[in-house]
Amino acid sequence: MARMISPPCSRATGVGALPHTDPAQACKDILSIFKEFPYVPTLPDRGQLESIVYNDSEQLPGRSIREGRITFDSAADTFAAMENVFADYLEGNFAPYALHREYASGFIEMMTHDLSSVPILKCQVTGPVTFGMQVVDAGKRPIYYDAQVADMLAKLLALRSRWCEAEMQKKTSVKETLVVLNEPYLASLGSSVVPIDFETVRSGWQDIAALVQGGLGIHCCANTDWEFVIDLEPSVISFDAFATAKEFLLFGDTIAGYMERGGVIAWGIVPADLRVFSCETVDSLYARYLAIRADLCTRISESLFDRQSLITPSCGIRFADRSGAIAIMQAAVEISARIRNGGE
Repeated sequence: MARMISPPCSRATGVGALPHTDPAQACKDILSIFKEFPYVPTLPDRGQLESIVYNDSEQLPGRSIREGRITFDSAADTFAAMENVFADYLEGNFAPYALHREYASGFIEMMTHDLSSVPILKCQVTGPVTFGMQVVDAGKRPIYYDAQVADMLAKLLALRSRWCEAEMQKKTSVKETLVVLNEPYLASLGSSVVPIDFETVRSGWQDIAALVQGGLGIHCCANTDWEFVIDLEPSVISFDAFATAKEFLLFGDTIAGYMERGGVIAWGIVPADLRVFSCETVDSLYARYLAIRADLCTRISESLFDRQSLITPSCGIRFADRSGAIAIMQAAVEISARIRNGGE
């Protein structure tokens, strides 16, 4: 079980990627928009190494990048390197799992800011399911299907997550941290086409949660087995509320119990795709959000719902320019302000 974070009280924050290529400008925009709940951006438009999976792959034993894809060279002598990961995990030795600028320019830039007056800072790390399903061996088989490699991968990402939260506190002096695992491949839970073993997912989550000392959340921008995800007891569940709220609310009683126990839902009510966002208004998005709130508040009080909620874009913002990304982020802030000001 992850440590629960302080109630965000319907504040707004962002999710992962921005279309910026200047990390200083990206962080400046975030800090000016999400003043009370900033986050560390990823900047995949700067290059492949800053995209999901790649940005957390530097310390992967047996890693090779060929034809634009990460592969795991099982023929190489990876045993010693994997043993080091297991030993580092047992010893809590996370220093070797640092991020570097060529993989995470947004993270490195955000660490130059004094955030001692900010309640919390959020960053994102690739989750083990998504990582393991995207990286393949020589036979083009996802490495997540190798039990030993999947075990090692969860521990490697646990060490990366622990390094991130420690670095955020050390460099920015922020009061509280939240690491969110980016897990779009959780959409495969229960799939017969792309099968994912539930117990491997649970075990990997538990490994990461046991090492991380601050908040630990999950972001999945597609529909999944929310009953299973909620049962993991993450600090925050972040999802695409614009597109999949109907399916999510089918688990209303479970969601209500989770929020009562201190869990936070990050409602991604603002479309991250500029083409979709341009067809909406803040009024229309606010109305959608109020409908979600009304549905769940047949089970819990409005005050509890508001206390344990965040307002976010539906996912990372990729398909927009800087001005479009700013408009999407500001829409989340405006919806947050309306909720916190009683609809005004």
